[in-house]
Amino acid sequence: MGINLSKGQRIDLTKTNPGLTKAIVGLGWDTNRYHGGFDFDLDASAFLTDANSQVVNDLDFVFYNNLKDPSGAVEHTGDNRTGEGDGDDEQIKIDFSKVPSHIHRIAITVTIHDAEARNQNFGQVSNAFVRVVDEETGREILRFDLGEDFSVETAVVICELYRHNGDWKFNAVGSGFAGGLAALCRNFGLQV
Repeated sequence: MGINLSKGQRIDLTKTNPGLTKAIVGLGWDTNRYHGGFDFDLDASAFLTDANSQVVNDLDFVFYNNLKDPSGAVEHTGDNRTGEGDGDDEQIKIDFSKVPSHIHRIAITVTIHDAEARNQNFGQVSNAFVRVVDEETGREILRFDLGEDFSVETAVVICELYRHNGDWKFNAVGSGFAGGLAALCRNFGLQV
């Protein structure tokens, strides 16, 4: 079992785990009993940003319609449209050895697909978590349980992995946004 983090905590990834080059970022969630007539479809995404937290190339936004960035460093393993079952609902794989030098941060987000049309928000989502697993060994390095602090938000920046003095660190962000994926994209400098 890895280290459990709280919102705002930062932890070394590569310095305290020598040899860690490939990580799996697993995200999971449950939906509260909800009778709005629509299933919940939550989507994980990764924004590969520069030092100013801006995406420079549209292809550095990795999500269900762009499963891999141009360098091959970040790969989304595919869209899970129901979130059924235990464990990770979606995964993003990161190969730290391939991340281009101009990428300083990898923000991991989750959005609710068609949230406004379906009248859904993160207040109806429970047991949301992110965990980082060493892909080589399968060992869980850390876990961040999001908590139930959200009400009207339709998008959440769960965490970010960032470079610091040649090593990679993890920041448990847990910051909500109204406006869904479009709001997140604008936040990271993408045109929508």
